[in-house]
Amino acid sequence: MAPKEVFLSHSSENRAVTERIADTLRNHSIPVWYSNTNIKCAQQWHDEIGKALRRCDWFLLLLSAHSIESKWMKMELGYALNHSQYDGHILPVLLENCDYESLSWTLGFFQMADFSNDPREGYRKILNTWGFGFDPNKMGSVALMKES
Repeated sequence: MAPKEVFLSHSSENRAVTERIADTLRNHSIPVWYSNTNIKCAQQWHDEIGKALRRCDWFLLLLSAHSIESKWMKMELGYALNHSQYDGHILPVLLENCDYESLSWTLGFFQMADFSNDPREGYRKILNTWGFGFDPNKMGSVALMKES
């Protein structure tokens, strides 16, 4: 079943890859909430994050060495783990090898979409979760580049 709206939990250090993932999902007709594109000037960002967490029905957690250190990602994940709308709807996305269990010991129990070797395979896994096929033509040319 297609998601109503996907919440992207990420580290600001991974902004470029997060934007590429958000754009690629949107290009495949998946509604995405992502703080950099959905929070407008003068809004209280913490309130907007809370509203989005309550509204969205899927939670994508973008995992990297930076994100496992983020207190905000830990709080967002805690919310998702404790609210029934996300039961079976949490999808960790491994951007790079990292000690993701330091963010939460529960992450070892989830199937992950792995972007660390081949982002195309990561996109296929994410989109297949919702019954969508992956069309590489719906990615920008920078979507395959690794962050520096």
